[in-house]
Amino acid sequence: MSELAFKSATALAAMIQAKEISAQELLEHYLDRVERYNPALNAIIVHDAERARVRAREADEALARGEVWGPLHGVPMTIKESYNVAGLPTTNGRPDMKDNIADSDALAVQRLKAAGVVLFGKTNVPINLADFQSYNEVYGTTNSPWDLKRIPGGSSGGSAAALAAGLCGFESGSDIGGSIRNPAHFSGVFGHKPTWGLIPPRGHALPGYLVQPDLSVVGPLGRSASDLEAGVLAMAGPDELDGVGLTLNLPQPAKSSLGDYKVAVWTNDAVAPVSQEVQDRVAAVAKTIADAGGTADFDARPDFDPADAHDIYQTLLWSAMAARTPDKDFAELVKAASELDPNNQSPGASLLRTQTITHHDHYTAHNKRMHLRWAWDAFFKDYDALIAPIMSIPAFEHNHEPMGKRTVTIDGAERPYFEQVFWAGLAVCCYLPSTVIPTGPNADGLPIGVQIIGRQYGDLETIGLAKLLEKAGYAFTPPAGYED
Repeated sequence: MSELAFKSATALAAMIQAKEISAQELLEHYLDRVERYNPALNAIIVHDAERARVRAREADEALARGEVWGPLHGVPMTIKESYNVAGLPTTNGRPDMKDNIADSDALAVQRLKAAGVVLFGKTNVPINLADFQSYNEVYGTTNSPWDLKRIPGGSSGGSAAALAAGLCGFESGSDIGGSIRNPAHFSGVFGHKPTWGLIPPRGHALPGYLVQPDLSVVGPLGRSASDLEAGVLAMAGPDELDGVGLTLNLPQPAKSSLGDYKVAVWTNDAVAPVSQEVQDRVAAVAKTIADAGGTADFDARPDFDPADAHDIYQTLLWSAMAARTPDKDFAELVKAASELDPNNQSPGASLLRTQTITHHDHYTAHNKRMHLRWAWDAFFKDYDALIAPIMSIPAFEHNHEPMGKRTVTIDGAERPYFEQVFWAGLAVCCYLPSTVIPTGPNADGLPIGVQIIGRQYGDLETIGLAKLLEKAGYAFTPPAGYED
């Protein structure tokens, strides 16, 4: 891949430090591409070019003095709209928050700037970060660079679309139900959902919220696995409160070749059926490892029932998502739940009850989650990683119907829209890291990604396996029509 715009962030940083290109030149290159290609995509929805130009000039001046700010010195990046950036709006796609201007940077933004990035804009999200699609009344709809009629994913959809189209050098999103990983899959880029708590989320929130939400994490997207590693290392580590007594010491990958790995492979499940073409990509990754001399076990599973695990995850997920609801709206949910007929066991009624569960019921679900976490711990004593789908199908066409009316078609069968969060929830529910790698486009020209799940705090291990698979051919492929 020779085109400048599609190089990895780490490659771009190396070029800047070698003075093959200046930070200012690289920024202008991306700004020019944004002007040409973003109108059709609507991926970057908040622009901050003038401050970025000042920052890029300062990066070049620092380099001329022999100063390197960090591993991403001078790399132009955009970031998901839900991160606070001083002077820019944070709305989470909510019309009632369209005038909310952040007065300080999120901690992750501070750390990325310390690593040297040049931040020049923010990327689109769904309302309340709660959809596989990225559209809202504030900023409109983001389209896939692979097919404008289709979705780039959500909720970090603008992030993935901007990367895939070569509109920025690096990105960072967030994930509670696959919101980093499904856009990576749908858009053909790399994404990493970190271990819960590894990257403090302070400032990835609307005004007044400081508590770290259950399940939710922030983490990087990029055009290479090395970009994910650079992003994790830049953003990770305890904040000022926890840093008094805690330090970061992530285990490094202990294996240097694919032939050293023993992986489990989970291609399909009745809880959330997977299309044959996605199953085939998971199997292909496993075959690559096996062909290199490694072990790929298609029967190994953690010691729990998948349906039970999914129920636990959904209980924790929907109650966590409901916590984002404005007080007035949440009061209406509570009222509606109290008026439900006890015999009403419809999906809508079940969701409403879950959104408004008591602390006692949440604690019970949390306790069940702890049993799952110990089951995963035992599993990863025998296996280095689990290879699995992250979504059941490639990118589908935009569908803005009410949530309850949406379905997805999997090999000719209509399935519930949110059923696919099962695959995201395997890692999310139990705080595990998960790295998505691209496997290339299908016959229709649509990307397919595969996730690598690892043990808690094994973030550099799953990324390390991704780096080896990238060398074996699972690399970023740019979509057609976005050439320089």
